[in-house]
Amino acid sequence: MPAKPTRPLNPAMAATTPPPVMEARRWLTDTPPPAHLPLVNVSQAAPVEPPPMALREELARIVVEDASAHLYGPVLGLPELRAEVAQQWSASYGGPVAETQVAITSGCNEAFTAALSTLAGAGDEVILPLPWYFNHKMALDMAGIACVPLPPGPGLIPDVDTARSAITERTRAIVLVSPNNPSGVEYPAATLRAFFDLARAHGLALIVDETYRDFDSRSGAAHELFADPDWDDTLIQLYSFSKAYRLTGHRVGAMVASEARLAEVEKYLDTVTICPNQLGQRAALWGMRNLSQWLAGERAEILDRRAAIEESFPRLDGWRLLGCGAYFAYAEHPFDMTSDTLARRLVGEAGVLVLPGTMFMPDGDPGGARQLRIAFANADRQGLGVLFDRLAGFRP
Repeated sequence: MPAKPTRPLNPAMAATTPPPVMEARRWLTDTPPPAHLPLVNVSQAAPVEPPPMALREELARIVVEDASAHLYGPVLGLPELRAEVAQQWSASYGGPVAETQVAITSGCNEAFTAALSTLAGAGDEVILPLPWYFNHKMALDMAGIACVPLPPGPGLIPDVDTARSAITERTRAIVLVSPNNPSGVEYPAATLRAFFDLARAHGLALIVDETYRDFDSRSGAAHELFADPDWDDTLIQLYSFSKAYRLTGHRVGAMVASEARLAEVEKYLDTVTICPNQLGQRAALWGMRNLSQWLAGERAEILDRRAAIEESFPRLDGWRLLGCGAYFAYAEHPFDMTSDTLARRLVGEAGVLVLPGTMFMPDGDPGGARQLRIAFANADRQGLGVLFDRLAGFRP
C-alpha cells in the first residue's frame, strides 16, 4: 500500500488515480505468476530494447566530444531539432510548418501538460474521447480541470455531433489520440477534419496526440490539417520520439502550435524542466536524419504483429476485437467478472500481465468492465502465440 501522505494535501492531487502501470506491476508481487509460466507482459506501450547500436555509438561520441550537451539549452529546444521537425512535417503533411511553431519537450506527456497549462484552469472543461489515455485524464484531474468524457462511436471512432452537444461555455479544448492509445484505432482524416472545424467554430483548441504516427498502417499523411493556411489558430499537435527511436529513458517529445501559444508554453517549460534533455534531443535529431530505413523496418515489424493479433483472435471463444493498430489491441472479454478482476487473475493463473479497461474509462462504466488493452509492441509472433495459448486456455 502506498504511504499515507502528509497533510496538507492538494485535494485535486488526492483525487487523481495512482499511475495505472505502476499499479499493475504491483500485482506481480501480490499475485505472482505460476513458476512454470514465464510472464507474458503486454501491459505497457514502451520499447524495452535500447536504441539501435549506431545511435548508441553516436550518443557515446556526443557525451565525450560535445561539451554543450551537458549544459542548459534553449527552453523550447535545440534549434536544429526544431528545424528538422518543421522540415519533415512540412514535407509529410503537405502544409507549411515553421521552426518557430515547434517546441521540444521532455516527453509527450509534458507536451500535453504544457499545452493544457496555456488552455485551461480549475473549473474549465476539456473533452476527452473514450476510452481515454489515462495520463491525459490524470493531468486534467491534477489541474482541477473537468474531464468531459465523449462516448465512443462505431468502431471506437469519436462522433463529432456527440462532441458538439458536449460543448459548454466552460469548454476549452478537445483532445484526440490517433493512432489511439488504448484502442489502436486510426482515426479517418475526415474525422480529424470534422473535429478541427468544430473546434474552430467554437473558438476551442484541438489537441491531436500523434505519438504513434510512425506506426500508422496507412501510406501517406494521416490527415491534411497542416494544409489549412491558418491551422495554428486551432491545432496543437503532440509527438514523441520515444517510440520511433527507442529513446524512452531520454524523454524527448514535441509540440507543434502557433508561435503565440509557444510563447506561453515557454513559461511553463522554463518553470518545470528549464530545457529538454540535451542528449536525448541530439539523439532524436540524429535519428531523424539517419534512421529512416531502420524506422521503416520497425514499422513493418509492428504491422506484422498487428496482423498476427488479427489472425489469432478467432481462437478466443466469446472474445471480441474492438480495435487494433500501432502498439495496441483493445478487446472485450466474455467472462462474468469485471476486467480489473480478470486482469489480476490472468497474472496469477495464466502468467499474463494486461491492463483492464477500467483504467481507460470512468468509474462504473460498463464498457470498461468488459474490456482489456493488449500492448503488443514487445511481443513477436512467437510471443503472441504464447499469449493466445494462455488466453484461450484460461478457465475462470
